[in-house]
Amino acid sequence: MGIVTPEIGLIFWMLVIFGILIVLLRSFAWKPILTALHEREDSIESALRMADQAKLEMQQLKAGNEKLLADARLERDRILKEASDVANQLIEQAKNKANEEGGRMIMQAREAIQNEKNAALAEVKNTAAQLSIDIAERILRRELTDQPAQQQLVDSYLKEVKLN
Repeated sequence: MGIVTPEIGLIFWMLVIFGILIVLLRSFAWKPILTALHEREDSIESALRMADQAKLEMQQLKAGNEKLLADARLERDRILKEASDVANQLIEQAKNKANEEGGRMIMQAREAIQNEKNAALAEVKNTAAQLSIDIAERILRRELTDQPAQQQLVDSYLKEVKLN
C-alpha cells in the first residue's frame, strides 16, 4: 500500500525539494526567462510599429505612384495630341504642296501644249506657204512658157499696181 498512499516523510521531502527548486528557478531561471520574454515582447511591439510604419509608407508610395501614373497618363495624352496635331499639319502641308505642284505641272503642260500647238500651226503655215509657192511656181512656169501669156500676165500685174 505504500505506493498508493504517500507517507508523511515523502511528502515533506517533496515539499522541501519543490521549495528549493522554486528558489533556484526563481533566482537563476526566471530572471533570464522573464528578461527574454520582455525582450521578445519589446521586439514584437517594435516589429508591429515597424509594420505600421511600413504600411503607412506603402500607402504613401501607392498614392505617390498613382499620382505619378496619372501625371504620366496626362503627359502621354498631351504628347499624343501634339503628335496628332503635328501629323495633321504635315498632312495639310503635303496636300498644299501637292496641289501647288499639281497646279504648276498643269500650267507647264498647258504651256507645252500651247507651244506645240503654235509650232504645229507654224509648220502648217510653212507647209501651206511652201505648197502655195510650189503651186504658184508651177502655174507661172506653165504660163511663162507661152510668150503671149507672159505678156498678158505682165500687163495684168501692171494694171493692178498703180503708181502714185
